[in-house]
Amino acid sequence: MPDSAEYHKIAHITEEIAKQYAPDKRTAIFELQRAADDPNRYQITTTIPRAWERFQQLLVDNHIADTKVTINLLPDTSVNGNASGIVNLSVANLRVAPRNQAELASQVLLGTPVDLLQKRDGYYRVRTPEGYIAWVSTSSITAKTQLDLRQWKVARKVIFIADYGHSYSAPDEQSLRVSDLVMGNILVEMGKSSGLIRVRYPDGRIAYVKSDLVSPFDEWLDTLNPIADNILDAAKTMMGVPYLWGGTSVKGVDCSGFTKTAYYMNGIIIPRDASQQVLAGQFVDILSADTLDTEKALRNLKPADLLFFASGDNRKPDARITHVALYLGDGEFIHSAGTVRINSMLSGAANYGDFQTRTLVAARRYIAQTDPALQPISQHQFYTLEKHHK
Repeated sequence: MPDSAEYHKIAHITEEIAKQYAPDKRTAIFELQRAADDPNRYQITTTIPRAWERFQQLLVDNHIADTKVTINLLPDTSVNGNASGIVNLSVANLRVAPRNQAELASQVLLGTPVDLLQKRDGYYRVRTPEGYIAWVSTSSITAKTQLDLRQWKVARKVIFIADYGHSYSAPDEQSLRVSDLVMGNILVEMGKSSGLIRVRYPDGRIAYVKSDLVSPFDEWLDTLNPIADNILDAAKTMMGVPYLWGGTSVKGVDCSGFTKTAYYMNGIIIPRDASQQVLAGQFVDILSADTLDTEKALRNLKPADLLFFASGDNRKPDARITHVALYLGDGEFIHSAGTVRINSMLSGAANYGDFQTRTLVAARRYIAQTDPALQPISQHQFYTLEKHHK
């Protein structure tokens, strides 16, 4: 029979360690499971070696034999030594658990490198460039050796800059389609043919893309200027895109997926969720006595600042963040709510309506801020060789 008292002790220690080393399960893992073959033995799965070291010390302090618990440090042996992968679908769905019915947590775009942490039941547990950890179908990812990944990093690539399009099996737009493509997809360039670009997918498929729908990736990075006008221009290209919980592409976006995409298309990787985004950037004062001060907000806010909301009226500024928008100026903001649309915080405006259902509790400025949570693609280790880092 399982020793329930011992289990509860171990579970309590696990909880304490997780609070200290992995407070956000979206970006760090410290999990306890019972061993499949022995109910009195346990396994810790974690991404944090130092958390395991502290856990072992607490076992000793609580007179629990450390042989009772083993560690599964991620990445584990299930990925067969391939600790990296590249997304090979236009948009791959990340889920909170390794099953098709699990909640959609986020999405990643074609050509995005990810860390492979674990493989189970036809899914990879992956870490995205912004550090988000979730499960994605193995059919959506091409596993890569370190040499493969290095070759991908140095290869000449193109990025899809149109909203939506397709690739073709021959240099002819009437030929069979290979896949759909969305804004932000990245492919290896193989040359030109009949006005189209020949490209290679991460899984080796060869296709052709209209040349005016893509830009050389390195040139695109070099010409990016993440100023307010450019970020808002990217945001406005998504006007009318439907809301999709977990969505981060022009096929459908949630509120934070929308802000993430607007900054990504200007070369900046930002945190995934609104509750993470509010922790980054520079504080912008918009409250007086814990309540929105519209005059102060209009005075202090700048275009492309992020606005953070709690659900319902009269919420405190420390309320749970449930929504995020991009400030346009003159009291207006653009956000994904039903669809991507523009609303106003000014009660006399015709597009004020949606503002009444939310409480604006915080604002942050990302432009020109030095913050480890705001990472230029051009300096990110997932996309570049280490010797090019700044």
